[in-house]
Amino acid sequence: MKKYYFISGLPRSGSTLLCNILAQNPKFHTTGTSGIMDVMFGVRNSWNNLVEFKASPNDDGLRRVLKGILENYYSNVEKPIIFDKCRGWTSLIEMAEGALGEKIKILVPVRDLRDVLASFEKLWRENSATNQISQESNNYFKFQTVEGRTEVWLQPDQPVGLAYNRITDAIKRGLGDRMFLVDFDDMTTNPKGTFKKIYEFLGEEYFDHNFENVEQVTWEDDSVHGFKNLHAIRSKVETIPSRWPKILGAFAEQYGKLNFWK
Repeated sequence: MKKYYFISGLPRSGSTLLCNILAQNPKFHTTGTSGIMDVMFGVRNSWNNLVEFKASPNDDGLRRVLKGILENYYSNVEKPIIFDKCRGWTSLIEMAEGALGEKIKILVPVRDLRDVLASFEKLWRENSATNQISQESNNYFKFQTVEGRTEVWLQPDQPVGLAYNRITDAIKRGLGDRMFLVDFDDMTTNPKGTFKKIYEFLGEEYFDHNFENVEQVTWEDDSVHGFKNLHAIRSKVETIPSRWPKILGAFAEQYGKLNFWK
């Protein structure tokens, strides 16, 4: 029987780095951004719309099907411990626990919201010469200023706002004990100490990771998101200075109050 853990959290907060460090452990299989959660979500949503299941409700059957989807998807993986990465897991903890029949554990990378927003602004500037992303085409006038672009990323249907709302809502639902918030600054400044805490949260035997040379083993085609190098990582784990003051400016100071984990 395989054991399943999940990785969710904020974008631009080190989830790819986290996955590739964890992958050094020979017992661990980690993924790039996975779509299996959305498959399970789709099955859950359509199940009770079938007239046959309306006539004969079968919640236990649904749970077995959802578990079967997850287990069959990873049936070809020989390693005993799976980390499935998808930002939506924090919004579907109840579904995952119903399928697996136990409390789940999610690693949730977080980062100063101002640096997350600065990272998106930097990516936009690097790509805007040759490419228009969907956020710009749908919010053309707001995208004329750095303040407007920042507001767009924080909207509840956009990457930063959606991920942030999912995390805070899981806490409001009383499910905070299922999550370990992996602060980007902690992970890059004190990686060994951070990973010891991660292993303690998971209840797994600690593995001595190499933070000087992290091989990238998870890959994604970032062109589907309209950006280049969204998921490329540095091979050495080291402190990254805060860049938001230079990239965003003083107006972004207001977003510091959203860093509740600080």
